[in-house]
Amino acid sequence: MAITRERKEELVAEYHRILGGTDGFIVTQYKALTVANVSDLRSKLREQRGSFVVTKNTLFRIALEQTGWTIPLDLLNGPVGVVFGNGNLPAVAKVIIDYQKDNAERLQIKGGVMGVDRLTADEVQAISQLPSLDELRAQLAGLLLQPATGLVGVLNSATAQLAQVLQAYVQKNEGEAA
Repeated sequence: MAITRERKEELVAEYHRILGGTDGFIVTQYKALTVANVSDLRSKLREQRGSFVVTKNTLFRIALEQTGWTIPLDLLNGPVGVVFGNGNLPAVAKVIIDYQKDNAERLQIKGGVMGVDRLTADEVQAISQLPSLDELRAQLAGLLLQPATGLVGVLNSATAQLAQVLQAYVQKNEGEAA
């Protein structure tokens, strides 16, 4: 069934909106995914601020062109579902890689785009092994706290040593006064 021109314009506008908030996307090919499968995948992706959209290839290509994204023409054929990173592409890639392991016959990663760089399926796999945004924040906090913790330890040690020197001085002076 053909879709109306208005519906096509709505879809292109929706793709514009999604592309405006993403740091990259992964193109997948799906076969025989049930509604339950897609709902499960979307739920897992939402936990990482990602999304899964079954796209109309020509309309998605138009939206990519209009928004200045790299257009992976060879990936946009057949039944395509696009996974959007929405600020956390490594974590989203990890979810889609894990999902593919359990559903290899239903979902295949074709490649993707991050910024202006085109990604192969192997590069998507490599990105999935990068730390997520939350993991990076935790690592950064640890790096920032480590010197502060060391400084506190040095200051406490210096204070304790000064107190010991003052105590020894007081004891020595009391001994001489007696």
